[in-house]
Order: sequence, then structure tokens, then C-alpha cells
Amino acid sequence: MREYRYFNLVMVAFVTVLICSNLIGPAKIAQIELPVWGVLTFGAGVLFFPISYVFGDILTEVYGYSRARKVIWSGFAALAFASIMASVVVALPPAPFWKHQGAYDIAFGSTWRIVLASMVAYCCGEFVNSLVLAKMKILTAGKHLWSRTIGSTIFGEAVDSALFYPLAFYGTGIIPDDKLPLVMAAQFVLKVTVEIVFTPLTYAIVNWLKRAENEDYYDRQTDFNPFRLKD
Repeated sequence: MREYRYFNLVMVAFVTVLICSNLIGPAKIAQIELPVWGVLTFGAGVLFFPISYVFGDILTEVYGYSRARKVIWSGFAALAFASIMASVVVALPPAPFWKHQGAYDIAFGSTWRIVLASMVAYCCGEFVNSLVLAKMKILTAGKHLWSRTIGSTIFGEAVDSALFYPLAFYGTGIIPDDKLPLVMAAQFVLKVTVEIVFTPLTYAIVNWLKRAENEDYYDRQTDFNPFRLKD
């Protein structure tokens, strides 16, 4: 198996963004007013997920599906570990003089239903994103990178949003059930919009990596089974 100069760095960046999206973002609900859309309310974590899809696109486009598959599973393992450790730390009894347990619970005390929903949605969405991009690269003969990055993100983010919100919130009352489709649609549009905005940056990184690594992988003989870890 070929050794690459920058593959590990891209993998670390991907996993870092993924961890941040689950530990930093979920605790804050943000609201901004857009000129055409109006008032937009969203979880701050939504800003991180499109960046992880950008890295997923870069991994698959340059290094191929099988290497991206390993990175996706690495991200899943990192998410699981971070979630378990966050639960352990939150559950530890606070010292009598430490008065910030309530704030800590809010920031890091996500329920296991939300954590599991996030992990299931992440895994399914990332694999769909990588699969669609790899297949489209063959169909387009490597041309029109923008169509692959945006097209794969549309499918991947659609799966992610369709799974996460019902699994995490349906029947809980946190988000009214009749509002879930609206929230899902808003999050989906925002995530895809971020991917579109980042397209020039994706082009720059992909083109630089292809030259630096002397690699432009086509998954013509790849086994796309998501549970296969061997190349």
C-alpha cells in the first residue's frame, strides 16, 4: 500500500472537525437574520459538519473510497470515545467549592439518544457522501469536480439530516414533532450552502494534494462494502 505525505494530516483534520462538531457546537442555539430568508435559528454544531464533508470529499477524490472508509471509521471511534469520556466526566461528583456543574452539564451532558443519533447519522451520511463522489468521479471521467463535491454532499447531508433529527428528537418535546421537517430542511439547506461556498477552497486543496501526492485515485475495482477495512 502506498505511503502518502499528507494523508495522515488530512485524516487528523477530519477527525478534529468531527469532534468539535459534537463537543463544541451542540450546546449553543444561534439565531441570525438573513436578508432573504429572514430569521434563521440553528444549532451551532451545524457549522462544523459541512467542513467535515469537505474533508470527506477531499479524501475520496484524492485517495479513493477505501482510504476514506478507514478515516470515517476512525472518526466514528473518536466520537464514541469522546462521548463516553464526556459522560464519565459529567457524572463525576463535583467538589463542594466548584459551582459550575450546571453549566458543565449543559455544555457536555448530551443525552445518549442524541449522541447515538448523531453517530448513526454521521456514519450513514459520510459513507453515502463518499460512495456518491467515487461513483460520480468515474461517470464524469474526473471532470467537473464541483458536480461531485456538491452532488455527493446533497445526498450525504440529506441522509444525515433525515436520520439525525427524528432519531434524536421525535417524541421528546424538545422540538415539536410537526416542526421537525422544517428544522431538517433548514439544516440541510444551510449545510449544502456552506459546501457550495467552500467549493473554491476544495478545488485549491484537491488540486494541490493531487500534485503533491502524485495521486488521483479512481475506484474502478473498489469493494464499496462500508464494513470492509482491507483495501
